[in-house]
Amino acid sequence: MQLNDQIKTVIEGSTKILVHEQSLTSKVPPQDMPFFNPKAKLSRDLSIIAYSAFLKNFEGPKTFLDSMASLGARGLRVANEIKNIKVFVNDLNPSALELARRSADLNGLKNFETSENEVCQFLSAFSKRGCRSTIVDIDPFGSPSKYIDCGVRATLHKGLLSVTATDLQVLHGIFKDACRKKYYGVPIKTTYSNEISTRLVLGLVNMVAARLDAEITPVFVETNMHYYRIYVRVLNRPDTQNAIGYIIHCRTCGHREASSEPADCRLCGSKTEHAGPLWIGKLFEKEFVSSMQGEITDTADKKCAKIIERCLAESDMPACYYTLDEIAEMNGSSPIPMVQVLKRLQEDGFLSSPTAFNPTGFRTDATINKIREIFSS
Repeated sequence: MQLNDQIKTVIEGSTKILVHEQSLTSKVPPQDMPFFNPKAKLSRDLSIIAYSAFLKNFEGPKTFLDSMASLGARGLRVANEIKNIKVFVNDLNPSALELARRSADLNGLKNFETSENEVCQFLSAFSKRGCRSTIVDIDPFGSPSKYIDCGVRATLHKGLLSVTATDLQVLHGIFKDACRKKYYGVPIKTTYSNEISTRLVLGLVNMVAARLDAEITPVFVETNMHYYRIYVRVLNRPDTQNAIGYIIHCRTCGHREASSEPADCRLCGSKTEHAGPLWIGKLFEKEFVSSMQGEITDTADKKCAKIIERCLAESDMPACYYTLDEIAEMNGSSPIPMVQVLKRLQEDGFLSSPTAFNPTGFRTDATINKIREIFSS
């Protein structure tokens, strides 16, 4: 392919990105040219917001490793839109890296370097003490499982590791054996399968980090279209948390909860299904999500503000959300507006919030019996 053939300039945020025209129109990733997904702008916008919030109070040299960069869209935006940071982007496709370098020149970037290497070899170059990176990003097609070890090793103490998973068929339980091998746990099919999937990814990262005498703290997670993305702070100290367990789901009454061990339903006594082992701790760090609100720019997707607002609202809420349609189906009635549901729960003394995982989803500490009663009133 001649790089000058059909090359277009896309502007995301304040960054100019050179992409092949077919990447903008093709419904499937092109096989013979550098890949760029224009629909992932929302994810990249949220990344810039999260990274900016993380680095705002970070002291010391700031570096960013984009280990699977393709033509470098995320890394280019970090280099251009975040001050005083050194960016290294890596890919095995020389054509993609050539486009990345041309994009860097187009934006006048002097803090941008490219690497043509296998992912773990690239990350291993930053795994020694004194060489580790402030932020490490792993964004593969499919599962990130085989890259987590080197990703954790390359992340500075108190640094940030961001990881994407796109193997939804595995995480949603179509291939349970594959899920067990890749994520050390299995899912169950529920209306909140995207939360279970996110917790499986976090469980994997937590268990790998613990083996390396490191501890993780999730600060932000997001899901959109066909991916799950987590952001965790890495602490180079032995893991003393008890955040691995199971999601218990009762098919008889609809009760669900996070638990350290599988158990029968505590409401109706029925046998339950369980997903896991997986992460059962918090998904959001409230202070961090709050700081993200101050980093939203005018160029960010308008959805970012609403997503972050919902994440902040649910940051202290229990695991496992419900949906309006799910409860209405149980009751054989029509759904009622979200505002009414949340208001009624709060008036009855329960915690409640919407969730960023589902536009009709909500979290509460009320039992399923109480929720159904409120829907019926």
